Amino acid sequence: MGASVFVSGAAGAVGSMAGQFAALAGAKRVVGSAGSVEKTKYLVDELGYDAAFNYKDGPVLQQLQSAFPEGLDIFFDNVGSDHLAAAVEVLNDFGRVALCGTISAYNASEHRAVPVNAFKIVTKRLRMQGFIAFDHEDLRKDFDSRVGAWLENGQLAYRETVSQEIEAVPAAFTGMLTGANTGKAIIRLADDQA
Repeated sequence: MGASVFVSGAAGAVGSMAGQFAALAGAKRVVGSAGSVEKTKYLVDELGYDAAFNYKDGPVLQQLQSAFPEGLDIFFDNVGSDHLAAAVEVLNDFGRVALCGTISAYNASEHRAVPVNAFKIVTKRLRMQGFIAFDHEDLRKDFDSRVGAWLENGQLAYRETVSQEIEAVPAAFTGMLTGANTGKAIIRLADDQA
C-alpha cells in the first residue's frame, strides 16, 4: 500500500483496529489522534502506531501538518468536525477519506455543518465516502480469514474497558461517547466464574 494514514478517534474500538489494519496492509506511516496522553502512548507503545497526538493539545490542523509534513494519503474518520476539516487541508492530491463516524457530534443538541474547504476537495480530486460495515457483507469471508490470521499470529493488540452489571450501562454508554473508554466498551452482566 505504501500510503500515509491518519486515524481519528484512534484509541476507540474501531480506530484502534483501523490503524493496525493499515499498518499490516503495508502503510508507510500511521498516525492517530486521541484525547489524552495515556491514549496516545497506548497507540504508539501497544498498537504500533508510528505517532499519535492529543487533539486537546492544540489545533488539529497544526498537529496534523507536523505529523505529515509530506502530506497525507488516507484519512479514516471517526470524529468529523475539526479533524475532517484539517485532513482536507493536509491530504495529498487524490487522497481518500473513509467516513466511519462523527463522534464529535454524538452528544450535540443540534448538529452543525463541518466547515470544510470544498475548493480543496475539488482541486485535490479527493474521494470521500461514508460507510457502514454491514454494507460490505460480501467481504466478510475475506475479512474473517485475514483478521483471524492476524489475531491467531498475535499481530493485533486490543483493550476492553469493562463495566459490571446492567446498572452500569448508562454510565458506560455516556463514557464511551465522551472518550472515557480505551478500546471496546463492554458491559459484563454476569460473573464469568459462576
